[in-house]
Amino acid sequence: MLEVTDLVAGYGDIPVLRGVSLRVDPGEILLIGGENGAGKSTLMRAIAGFNRPTGGRVMFDGAVVTGQPPERLARAGLRLVLDNHRVFPELTVHDNLRMGVAARRGDREGFVRAVEEIYGVFPVLKEKHRARARDLSGGQQQILALGQAFVARPKVLLCDEPSMGLAQALLPPILSFLRRWAATGTAVVIVEQHLKMTQAYADRAMIVQRGEIALSCPAAELDQRLAVLHAARTGAHGAA
Repeated sequence: MLEVTDLVAGYGDIPVLRGVSLRVDPGEILLIGGENGAGKSTLMRAIAGFNRPTGGRVMFDGAVVTGQPPERLARAGLRLVLDNHRVFPELTVHDNLRMGVAARRGDREGFVRAVEEIYGVFPVLKEKHRARARDLSGGQQQILALGQAFVARPKVLLCDEPSMGLAQALLPPILSFLRRWAATGTAVVIVEQHLKMTQAYADRAMIVQRGEIALSCPAAELDQRLAVLHAARTGAHGAA
């Protein structure tokens, strides 16, 4: 569903990504971790069209979409949920959800079903459906941003730091929701700092270091592979 090959991207003349490749199939969750500044968010933004790559290729649903604008990619079914609860603060919860379906107008029945499903998973959104998004807590705004993406029914969901600004206790319900969502056939990419908590919900994992892929493995093997990577780095520093 999504295939990235040798992607190079950055900001102006400052390179951040150096030849990153990945693949995500329908129904699969890929977890991407790495230190702050490693290039994870830049990768998400470059795939989704917010940063124009200077090299490499992005293929989505069998077509090359490298450098296409984000609104075109969103209409085609590739959607990025940014960190820091990016919702429309002056709109109500329900109207924020309606904005999520703008890419597929005319499917009112599908929208109603999707909203009821969101309300079933996150009852607080139903309780506050008339409240303005600005009056929600940070965690509730993050859930609303995910709900907004869900009603659009994308084929690929890119989720950048869903735990940003949240109490850790709120992350498992969000991850469970994403796992069930993937089971319907959506390909999901999660960038997350809390690797131990998130890997249980993922199929595969990647670690980005200094704009490059340091390792890629089944999510269940992540702890072991990270230990080997750390030992190799420590040994190299000791030898130096």
